[in-house]
Amino acid sequence: MEYRTLGRSGLKVSPLCLGTDNFANPTPEDECALMIKAALDAGINFIDTSNSYVKGECERIIGRALTKNKRRHDFVIATKVYYPTGPGPNDQGGSRRHIIKACEDSLGRLQTDYIDLYQTHRPSFDIPIDETLGALTDLVRQGKVLYIGSSTAPAWKVMEAVLVSEMKGYARFISEQPPYNLLDRRIENELVPMCREHGLGIIPWATLAMGVLAGRYPDEHNYPKDSRAALRGGIYAERVTAKGVKVGHQFMKIAREHGITPAQLAVLWVKEQPGITAPIIGPRTVEQLKHLLSTMEMKLDESVRIKCDELVPPGSAVANFHNSAPWMKMKISS
Repeated sequence: MEYRTLGRSGLKVSPLCLGTDNFANPTPEDECALMIKAALDAGINFIDTSNSYVKGECERIIGRALTKNKRRHDFVIATKVYYPTGPGPNDQGGSRRHIIKACEDSLGRLQTDYIDLYQTHRPSFDIPIDETLGALTDLVRQGKVLYIGSSTAPAWKVMEAVLVSEMKGYARFISEQPPYNLLDRRIENELVPMCREHGLGIIPWATLAMGVLAGRYPDEHNYPKDSRAALRGGIYAERVTAKGVKVGHQFMKIAREHGITPAQLAVLWVKEQPGITAPIIGPRTVEQLKHLLSTMEMKLDESVRIKCDELVPPGSAVANFHNSAPWMKMKISS
């Protein structure tokens, strides 16, 4: 197993991260517990969740599973704070008040006395970064959080946080968690070079492009009944574009020509890109998880990389996986 260092830290993580956005929605808890065990047994030591997933139920499932099997310390647990946890105006965002309370609540749900990686789920443009970093630093000094990071932030906002941390002696982000797959490569323009230059690990989400790269969508209008586009609609359906589906079908051919499945190639492609620490995979079943585990030991053939670049050139996009980030102004034509 090749463990990778997460950013400018001493933390070693597996080259795949187990994502939990499907836990409890739709995956039942018993299947989630089996996935956690299967991931640990295979060498995955990195799990990502959020206090906003199913109103905290994902954290509860992880807490119950790791308490039952007594393997909490085998996992690097990453969770997040930002989205509303109540009806009040202070029940969201990156304020000191919200961060401190949200952390205490996550610790309780996870049944642990520390969080390995605590991430801002989105940047708070209306709150000074000093306040957010100050609160996170206090949590680090109290031992409730070991490392901090951010998710789905523009490069300039991550850079601002790094500079303020270094100027004021605050805890420093060690990672950024952006959307990234062959259909949306825009982070390669600024975010990836910035992270590589300043020592931040990159933990991409949407690795399979919501199944588009696995060939699940016959066209941009017909969604499989169990897909996120069908079940959740909204921003998920917006990510399925005609251009994206076309690339997905061509991508399937490349994968099969090289003896692996499209899903495996989608994960492998992200894992082997410069600056990437650990792609997040979000299986719905143990079977899907086991199908992707072999990519941890695979290497991307250069000829395959070139073919993928011909489908979607570096730095470009044919689908918008940043559409949950209001700061992203660029639109993707269908």
